[in-house]
Amino acid sequence: MSKTDVLIVGAGPTGLVLALWLQKQGITVRIIDKTAAPGPTSRAMAVQARTLELYRQLGLTEEVIAAGLKNPAANLWVKGKRKTHIEFRDAGAEVSPFPYILMFPQDLHERLLIRHLESAGCRVERQTELVDFQETAQGVSARLRLPTGEEQVCDATYLAGCDGARSFVRHKLGAGFPGGTYEQIFYVADVQITGEAANGEMHISLETSDFVALFPYGQPGQGRLIGTVKDESAERESTLTFQDVSSRAIESLGLEVQKVTWFSTYRVHHRVTESYRSGRAFLVGDAAHVHSPAGGQGMNTGIGDAINLAWKLAAVLKNLAPDALLDTYQTERMAFARKLVSTTDRVFSFMTADGDFADFARTQIMPIFARLAFKLGSVQEIMFRVLSQTTLSYPDSPLSQGDAGKVHGGDRLPWVPGDGADNHAPLSAITWQVHVYGSPTDELRAWCGARGLPLHVVPWSKACAEAGLARDATYLLRPDTYVAIADSTGSPDVLESYFARLGLRLGEPGAHPRPGLA
Repeated sequence: MSKTDVLIVGAGPTGLVLALWLQKQGITVRIIDKTAAPGPTSRAMAVQARTLELYRQLGLTEEVIAAGLKNPAANLWVKGKRKTHIEFRDAGAEVSPFPYILMFPQDLHERLLIRHLESAGCRVERQTELVDFQETAQGVSARLRLPTGEEQVCDATYLAGCDGARSFVRHKLGAGFPGGTYEQIFYVADVQITGEAANGEMHISLETSDFVALFPYGQPGQGRLIGTVKDESAERESTLTFQDVSSRAIESLGLEVQKVTWFSTYRVHHRVTESYRSGRAFLVGDAAHVHSPAGGQGMNTGIGDAINLAWKLAAVLKNLAPDALLDTYQTERMAFARKLVSTTDRVFSFMTADGDFADFARTQIMPIFARLAFKLGSVQEIMFRVLSQTTLSYPDSPLSQGDAGKVHGGDRLPWVPGDGADNHAPLSAITWQVHVYGSPTDELRAWCGARGLPLHVVPWSKACAEAGLARDATYLLRPDTYVAIADSTGSPDVLESYFARLGLRLGEPGAHPRPGLA
C-alpha cells in the first residue's frame, strides 16, 4: 500500500502540468500511465500565448519557446490564390509578450515536461493502470495494476482523471459525456514539403467542401497537414493512406509533398462532461471535454484546467481554504469548455458544410469579408485574443468580485507593454498578490505587510490606462494569475471581507496543519 496527496491518472500534457504545479506547491503526487512510453507522434502542436504566460510560474517559458517555432502569421487561400494575410505579431503586440502561436509537437512537449518533473523528484510510473477506485472517509482508495501484473492499493486524498477522451475515471464515476461525433473523416499528416506556402506561416486552403490546413513546425520545410477525406474513401477508413486523400486543396497551395513521416485518420467529437467533480475525484483535460481542433485550443484548455485545479487542491490540502473552493473548478472550467465547444463547432461546421450555397459562402463571400475585416487592426487583435485564450475569464465565479477601469473580477490581468518593468513578471510566483498601478494607500500597504501578502506597485503611465487599468485601484491576483478582486477604492476592508466570506487564509507553505494523508 502507498499513500499520496493526489493520484494523477494519465501522463499527457494535462496530467504532467498538474503534477508539476502541485509539486511546485509542496504537494506530494503520484502520476501513472498505462502506456510503456510517451507518445512518439507530434499530435497537438499549438501552444497559445496564455499557456506561455502561465508557464512562467515554473520557469518553462523560455525553454519551450526555444524548442518550438514561432508562427507569426496566418493565410487564407481560395482556389490557388492567397486572399488574406493576418500578422499575429502586429495583432498581439499590445496584448501579450508572446504575440504568436508557438508550434511545438506534443511528443517533444511531453518529454520536456517529464524532464522537469523528474528534476523535481517525481517520475511517471509507466505500464501502471488504474483498475478500480472508491471513495473512503479519508480520501480515495485506488487499485493499481503494476508492470509485473501484481496489484497494489494506493490511498490518496484526491484523484485526478487526466486519462483522455475514453477516460476510465469518467466511466467509473458515471459522469455523462453528452455531445456528438461529426460525420466527416479527417486526416493528419506530418510531411516534408516545398513550395510557396512552405514559408514558416500557417495556411488554410478552401476548395469547395475540400480544405486543408498547413501548420509549420520544426525544421524548414517541415509541416503538419490536416484535411478532409473525401466521401468515396470513407468506407475504407481503417486502410486509408496519404495517397487516398484529396490533393486538390494541397496543390492549390502550390505544395509538393516530398515525404510523409506520419499519417492517421480520425473522427472529430464535440462533448463536455456533465460533472467535473464527484467527491474527491476530478476530471481534467480531454477526460472532461473534447471538440474540433479548430484554433488549436484542445491541449491548451487541458493545461488551463490543470493549473486552475492545482492551486485550489494545494490550498485545501494546506488547510488554507475550505473544501468549497474545489467546487469553483467545475464552475469556472465547465463554462469555458461549453463556450469553446460551441464556438469551434460553428467554425468546424462552416468549414466542412456541403452544398452549393455553403461552397459559395466559403469560397466567395468569406474571403471578401476576411480581406476587408482584417485590414482593421482591431479585428486582427480580437482574433488574436480569442485564439491566444487571453480573453478567457471567470465572470460568474464566486471567486470574482468588482471592477476597476475596464478590468473585472475573473479577468486575466492585462499586460502593460513598454520599456518599464513587466507587470506580469511578479505573476511567476504561485501566490496571492496585490497590484496597484499608481499609488497605494498607506492603509493598504500596512494591511498587506501585516499579512505577508505581496504588494506590487507599478508607476502609472499612459500604457496602464490604454490597457484598461484604473489608477490607484486595488487588483487582488489569485495564485493562477487571474484577477480575484478589482476595486477602485483601494480600501483593505474589501480584501478583508473577501477572504472572510470565502474562508480563505494566507500563509507560508506548511504554516498550517494539513488534513488527510499529508
